[in-house]
Formats: sequence, C-alpha cells, structure tokens
Amino acid sequence: MKKIILTLTLLVLVWQMGICQDSRYFEMRTYTAHEGKRNDLIKRFQDHTLKLFEKNGIENVAYFIPAEETDNRLTFILAYPDQASRDVLWNKFANDPEWQAAYKASEANGPLVAQVDQTFMTIAPELNPEIIRWQHEGKRVFELRTYYMYPDRIDAINARFRDYTRELFQKHGMTNVMYWYTLEKDGSQPKLVYLLAHKNEKAGKKSFDKFRDDEVWIMIRDRSEETGPIVEKVESLYLKPLPFSPMK
Repeated sequence: MKKIILTLTLLVLVWQMGICQDSRYFEMRTYTAHEGKRNDLIKRFQDHTLKLFEKNGIENVAYFIPAEETDNRLTFILAYPDQASRDVLWNKFANDPEWQAAYKASEANGPLVAQVDQTFMTIAPELNPEIIRWQHEGKRVFELRTYYMYPDRIDAINARFRDYTRELFQKHGMTNVMYWYTLEKDGSQPKLVYLLAHKNEKAGKKSFDKFRDDEVWIMIRDRSEETGPIVEKVESLYLKPLPFSPMK
C-alpha cells in the first residue's frame, strides 16, 4: 500500500511539473503601417485576423500600439504550442481561403504594411510570474523592455532578476507581466525581453526613477557586476493595448 501511495504521489508531482512548465513558442511581430493605413490595419485585425489565427490554432496574446502618437507601428504577440508547430500553423493560416479573401479586400486601395519585424521567444521559466494578469485592471500602459547583454552574461542577468529586480520593481509600483528570452536565427546570445505594466507612462517613468535610486538596487547592481558589466544596451517602448487585445 505504501508503495502504491508513493507511486501515485510521484505521478501527481510529475503531472504538476508538466502543467507549470510553459513550453509555448512565442512570436512578437511589429508592423510598420504605410502612411495613413494603420487604422485600416487595425480594422483588419479586429474584423478578421484574430479569429483566423484562433481558427488555425494560433493563440492571440497581446495587441499594442505605441503610446507615442506619431509612431505608426502595431506590435502583437502570438503563441504556438511549441517551436515545431510554428511554421505548420502559420502556413495553415496564410493559405486559409478566408484569410486570403480578407487580405485581398483590405488592400484594394493599396498595401497596408510597409515593414514586418519578427522576434521569436520562449518563456524565461525562473522569471515569469506565477499568475499572469490577463484581465482588464483599469486603464494602464505597458512597457516593453529589451536587454542586450555582454557576452556570456545571460546567467548573471537571470540571477539578478530572479533574486532581486522583480521584487524591487513591485516595491516601486510596477507590475511584472511576462518575461522571455529570444531565440536568435544566427545562434547568437539571447536577449531578455519583458513587459511591465504601469498606471500610465508618467507613473512608469517615476517608478523607474525611484527604482534606480533605491539603495538596495544600487548595492545589488554593484555586487552583481563585480566580475564585469552585464547589460550593454536597453531599449524601452511604452505601449497601449488595443480594445480587442486579450492582454490589457
């Protein structure tokens, strides 16, 4: 009997570990619209693209436009069950007669997209919050941050975020949303990409100023860089979720 109970306990633990491990493969796509065409592009997503992604097994994660009014881009994040299924599902979507008809009709007066940028990512398992807040929690903005590390410093940035940085973000009023590592086509070192949520852009910048001046952060930063600097460059972009975005 004890042996049976032990076996069942082990099976439950394995099952729980499988559930907790997020093996999805993410794609972040940024479309730069032709002048005067972004509203048409947004309408195509709202009326057709989202439901056709879902129809063909692609998960809609988030849809954003930049907070900067003059920025003509649209950024969205998709998820696939795993890396192997990405091209299969994308090709299925691209060849869907319903999508081809919607695409053709939407471009009757000219193409909508001038440029497409892609980033492929996997979840950073030690950094992602246990509970991701998908529901609308009042009007808020998101900050997309991308970190370029010096060579061989991925473990160092991962440890610093895992053990300290995320908690300090929370302390200063920022919400940790999602963390990823990129998969580079040329096999080069991954980048750290993550989303924070703020009440608004002004509040986000104020929170970051407080974070940078925090004595605990300064101590942690200096200690973690005793063997050399970690982050070579940081890119930050404030984003507003579109009304149909699953993540708001």
